[in-house]
Amino acid sequence: MKKQKRDMQERAFARGYRAGVERRSKDLAPPVGPVRDAWLAGWREGRADHWDGYTGVSGVHKIAV
Repeated sequence: MKKQKRDMQERAFARGYRAGVERRSKDLAPPVGPVRDAWLAGWREGRADHWDGYTGVSGVHKIAV
């Protein structure tokens, strides 16, 4: 199995980060659980990076794919 399929919380964080940078609503977070917490943490960091101007080419280094 691939590493990204094994660590669901890391994957949720990355998806939340992308949603935050793309200015999507936090209502899109998964239902209750540790995956939701990771998603919201990523969303908050993504929103902060968006507000700080890390969008487009300047934010490429922040995305861990």
